[in-house]
Amino acid sequence: MTNLGNDIHKFPTAKSFASWLRLVPNNKISGGRILSSWVKRGKNSISIALWHVANSIGNQKEYDLLPFFKRIAFRKGRVAAITATARKLAIIIWNMIFKKEIYSSLRIQVENEKYRWKRIKQAQKNIRSLCLNREELNNLINNSVLLR
Repeated sequence: MTNLGNDIHKFPTAKSFASWLRLVPNNKISGGRILSSWVKRGKNSISIALWHVANSIGNQKEYDLLPFFKRIAFRKGRVAAITATARKLAIIIWNMIFKKEIYSSLRIQVENEKYRWKRIKQAQKNIRSLCLNREELNNLINNSVLLR
């Protein structure tokens, strides 16, 4: 933060702060469709530090942002997950400094729980669409428990 100084107040939103750190994609959109999306090159020392922190979050066994990291890494790969987590950290830092909000891991845990319930509802919908009888469903549950 010594590199940034009191200049954080020149960013009106957390989004503009993350953009200045070059942690958001540069989307080329035409007709409402994304044609290309890439993160600009050139990093300053703050974004490099956030990248290292995000990478270490990905290596942890338990951390508040780990489910978010794993979710992105599964869909888009580890590098994209590092960038997304670094962006999330930048927004948390902006909110702590600019809005004087205290960091609350409870908010992130609630977000993770919402995502978990969304996945459970999705799984229930998929099971219903398969039209399984009770015996097949019990067999499926028993086999899935054995796989763990």
